[in-house]
Amino acid sequence: MDFQTLCTFDTYKSLWSHYGYGGDLRHVLEQEFTRTKGITYLDHAAATLYPECLVRDYFQDVSRNVYGNPHSHHPSSRLTQDTVDRVRYRVLHHFNATPEEYSVIFTSGCTAALKLVAESFPWRPPTESEAGSRFCYLTDSHTSVVGIRGPACGRGAVALPVAPQEVESRARTESQGAACQTPHLFSYPAQSNFSGRKYPLGLVRGIQARRLYPACDHRGRWFVLLDAASHVSCSPLDLQECPADFIPISFYKMFGFPTGLGALLVRNDAAGVLKKTYFGGGTAAAYLSGEDYYVQAANISDRFEDGTVSFLDVIAVNHGFDALYRITGGMHNIQRHTYGLARYTYMLLSSLCHGNGRPVAQIYTEGLFESPNTQGAILNFNLRDSHGQIIGYSQVDTMASLYDIHVRTGCFCNTGACQSFLGITNEQMRKNLQAGHVCGDRVDTVDGQPTGSVRVSFGYMSTFEDCEKFLRFVAECFVEKPVTVDQVRLQKLISASAASQCSPEDPPINITNGGTLGAEERAEPTHASPRRSGQRESKTQWEAYTLTNIYIYPIKSCGAFEVHDWPLGPLGLLYDRSWMVVNGNGVNLGQKREPRLCLVRPQVHLPSNKLLLRAPGMDTISVPLKNNTQTHESYQVCQSKVCGDRVEAVDCGDEAASWLSDFLGQPCRLIRQSPDFTRDGKKRLSGAATSTSLSLVNEAPYLMINRASAELIHKLMSSRFEHITRNSKQDDTEGDQLLDTQNVISRFRANLVIAGGEPFEEDNWPHLIIGNTRFVVAGQCGRCQMVGVDQETGSKTKEPLMSLSAYRNGKVTFGVYLTHQLPEGSSTISVLSAGSPIQPEPLSS
Repeated sequence: MDFQTLCTFDTYKSLWSHYGYGGDLRHVLEQEFTRTKGITYLDHAAATLYPECLVRDYFQDVSRNVYGNPHSHHPSSRLTQDTVDRVRYRVLHHFNATPEEYSVIFTSGCTAALKLVAESFPWRPPTESEAGSRFCYLTDSHTSVVGIRGPACGRGAVALPVAPQEVESRARTESQGAACQTPHLFSYPAQSNFSGRKYPLGLVRGIQARRLYPACDHRGRWFVLLDAASHVSCSPLDLQECPADFIPISFYKMFGFPTGLGALLVRNDAAGVLKKTYFGGGTAAAYLSGEDYYVQAANISDRFEDGTVSFLDVIAVNHGFDALYRITGGMHNIQRHTYGLARYTYMLLSSLCHGNGRPVAQIYTEGLFESPNTQGAILNFNLRDSHGQIIGYSQVDTMASLYDIHVRTGCFCNTGACQSFLGITNEQMRKNLQAGHVCGDRVDTVDGQPTGSVRVSFGYMSTFEDCEKFLRFVAECFVEKPVTVDQVRLQKLISASAASQCSPEDPPINITNGGTLGAEERAEPTHASPRRSGQRESKTQWEAYTLTNIYIYPIKSCGAFEVHDWPLGPLGLLYDRSWMVVNGNGVNLGQKREPRLCLVRPQVHLPSNKLLLRAPGMDTISVPLKNNTQTHESYQVCQSKVCGDRVEAVDCGDEAASWLSDFLGQPCRLIRQSPDFTRDGKKRLSGAATSTSLSLVNEAPYLMINRASAELIHKLMSSRFEHITRNSKQDDTEGDQLLDTQNVISRFRANLVIAGGEPFEEDNWPHLIIGNTRFVVAGQCGRCQMVGVDQETGSKTKEPLMSLSAYRNGKVTFGVYLTHQLPEGSSTISVLSAGSPIQPEPLSS
């Protein structure tokens, strides 16, 4: 095939079948990257491009919400903290890790993350009995990695550069020497930012286990720093497969925006070795200004994020993930697409010849671009004229700019790889410096030898047209005519390409969401708490108590669904708080932030296995109660927070999200607690072997209130309302109105409403039996602002919270939390029915 035939999309498709993301890529460019029209951008390894939807959604987000400093405790501060934590979960999920395994420390960039490790790692100087710490790094490393040797050597460690081929060639089957705890650090890039070579991720375990060089030659505990900044821009990274101790990343290389934010992912088992000397705001649990006393924060992220985290940039990361997955479907798709473009460019450029048959390009790569598992979307080269002389990279860069082609030139902050591929010795590097050449300048040759090279790199929005325009530019500007192609080499590369497409690739990461409702945790019967005053002990009085109402709240913070008979599951009333609404950033949306949630009236229809969603002015829709196989495969796993606890959930799909967004007037989604996820209660009951498992409730499986207590609050409200009205203090009554007793009851959003006895008598019960089920009182419920939302209209008032606060002298508690106790060996609980008698148990039972 001649050059013109090769530069066609049909030829490209015959060489690599993976292009685009199942749709029209040109449409994506027209919608999201209109600013690049006429530009061929081939510098994605330096900074990729952001889609317009990212900044548009981000602008709408920060324009619509008030985000306060997360170190405060007011509502806008809590919104920020919850959103930032949600982004941490999302970062970990992207790399197939959990908060139990890794922590995310936000930094100003990848370099700042590397500097954090350099300054916090416990370098040990040598002693008479033991050698000191070693900092070892591949010579194919970024400047910011090599720079770690400054702090390391300054504290007595030894820096040891390691050539890539030495790691496995000098490995030993058995590590040498006795056990030793001297800490050492080995750093290598997951992908070279110079050549795009991907180093085996299995090196992580090999170094940690001291099977590979240099760890096999030095006793001690070896930690691995995996520089992932270049790799994660176009490739997936699974931390289950390579559990590195420290992983620095930059978000602008993934999303293009924001540019001033990076992160250090720290394996929790390794976090304890990092020691800081400086502490800034937010990192201290306690300290004294008058003496040298300081206690660091317990949370790993808080411990290392000095000052206020760049929270608005963190929020932008959430929109970056949204855009990335919405456009591409995920990193495996990006890897196939970008690798195909890089390989096609490599095949043609490396086969391109001058009219006299001399090759046009000298490619700097390992291998022949055999697989996306060993080669990234980077192509590094220098051009040669028809006499075989190097064409300086500055000349190439200048001509490319005239054609609106954006490439990168120089050594790319990777001197080690540059020396290795270009054959520049240390002595030559020093001579080049004496000749006036410094990093980043345009001195591209010294004595006819190159000082750097040209790099083109691809991003997920790159197209075949970008490759075509670049190749035609090279042929037009730098090839002596006629343009010819090395057919022998081309056929060799075509054969290798066919083999690589037939070989199995790493499968996408699948996280199981299916299964039935999670199994309960059995608790041993608790011991009785001390006797409280006012406890009733007469059996005739016990029989006066009755369960009058049962309410379930299928969707947390949404309207109640009253039932007469209802089964009890391992987490409480079946399907109670199994779902919740989250905002566009995945943060739990409650009535304190969105009062209109109370107007969403979900109903559980057990015969049809459906959750029905109803709201004023909206058509009724449904979602399945249980996760079927289709749900498991297509619905995305996500993580959010409930009362400070991380919860793993499953997204319920676009139909429910669109329905809720239309009704509430803001982007939001419906998620359901994953059946595989277990969340423990906040307090372990006295005598219980384990804590109670929870759904998406705040504190405990059940909230019970006494109708007599509600009637007392209603009387206090009526008295207060009449007093204020009589004194004409309209400012105090603004927005308030006299409520009936049922309205008061609905505002407290209890699961169980009982009748009988005295107001607040239930506060003194340690145990009770409803029907055939025994419950333990787990504590009183501290009331929140949600009590001020009218559950019929969604309007906000000050009552009944003010009357409750006045009655209890500021201690605004009302109702008691309950947990059930299963009989020994039981796996199910019976049905609870309204009208059932209630028996408070005496303390001696």
